[in-house]
Amino acid sequence: MKRWAVDTNILVRLLVKDDPVQLEKVIGALAEGVFVVQTTVLLETEWVLRGVYGYGRSDIATALADLLSLPDIHFVEEARIMAAVSMHTRGMDFADALHLAGDHHADAFLTFDRHLAKRALRNGSTVPVRLL
Repeated sequence: MKRWAVDTNILVRLLVKDDPVQLEKVIGALAEGVFVVQTTVLLETEWVLRGVYGYGRSDIATALADLLSLPDIHFVEEARIMAAVSMHTRGMDFADALHLAGDHHADAFLTFDRHLAKRALRNGSTVPVRLL
């Protein structure tokens, strides 16, 4: 079975289903192997769903959870992504959630963003956030 590293547009076609021709090609490739998704591709997918297609937080959370549940789609940092999706579902910006879900080997995550610090505390970040 082949392992295909995929671009953002592949995931977007699979989720949005707005181009039947491209969707069929995505499904065909998936039938031949598994998709390997880098964290940066998923980050961009969230941005496209939100910024281009107007998806709200709950729709994005559902879409990302659907991707995570598919057996033929593998995420390079699955535990990190699952933690980020969980924090995002509870109100945190997805990019910020990904920052905090990473294994930092650090004493704290430094930021000037007061909203990030408040949301991190409320949404289960395992990394302390320190305002500068």
